Amino acid sequence: MPTCPNCSSEKTVKNGHIHNGKQRFKCHDCGRQFVKNPTKIVIDQEKRELIDRLLLERISLAGIARVAKASERWLQSYVNQKYALVPREILVNRKKKGKLTIQCDELWSFVDKKGNKQWVWLALDADTREIVGVHIGDRDEKAARKLWNSLPPVYRQCAVAYTDFWAAYGAVFPCKRHRAVGKETGKTSYIERFDNTLRQRVSRLVRKTLSFSKSLENHIGAIWYFIHHYNESLLV
Repeated sequence: MPTCPNCSSEKTVKNGHIHNGKQRFKCHDCGRQFVKNPTKIVIDQEKRELIDRLLLERISLAGIARVAKASERWLQSYVNQKYALVPREILVNRKKKGKLTIQCDELWSFVDKKGNKQWVWLALDADTREIVGVHIGDRDEKAARKLWNSLPPVYRQCAVAYTDFWAAYGAVFPCKRHRAVGKETGKTSYIERFDNTLRQRVSRLVRKTLSFSKSLENHIGAIWYFIHHYNESLLV
């Protein structure tokens, strides 16, 4: 009889069969049930943490499955659950009322097919570099309103916002605190640099990628997952 993989006891007996007909054994000492030479790969906590880190890099799910030696079916289920639990609200350090400056921009992406465009609207604190506003959706006035509403209250009350000349910003942002500027001014350089970081780190946003999202929910979850990680990294 095989020894118990849990306690190494030799007091094991046959205990029926599993779903595929393979012999099952039971340990008399610890009660563990097991099969000899199991083929099912157990994903332990250490490997899950590795996968969590790999999800923050420019790697496709198929690539992560190969690196982590996990099945693509299991990985997809794990990712679905993980992204569903990612908070869809900004978590940043509290700010006092006063002089605040944000830079806003939007970048293009798609889900399933290029005809299904999804725009990532972002607002960045020019002093702390934190992402303080996010919305993913269309590129219209309604979307600009959702970006504005995603800002913490102190930014909606006090911040001066620098944006490009896209008309939706001017229709939503308070005119006295909105500055539409060109790239040559450098007033939107930080958010433009973050756009590049996002495209380099989130494989779903890489231009001409084969790692595009097929699920809008996962597309949004992946972006939020990276943004939370990015903001947390600024605190280190």
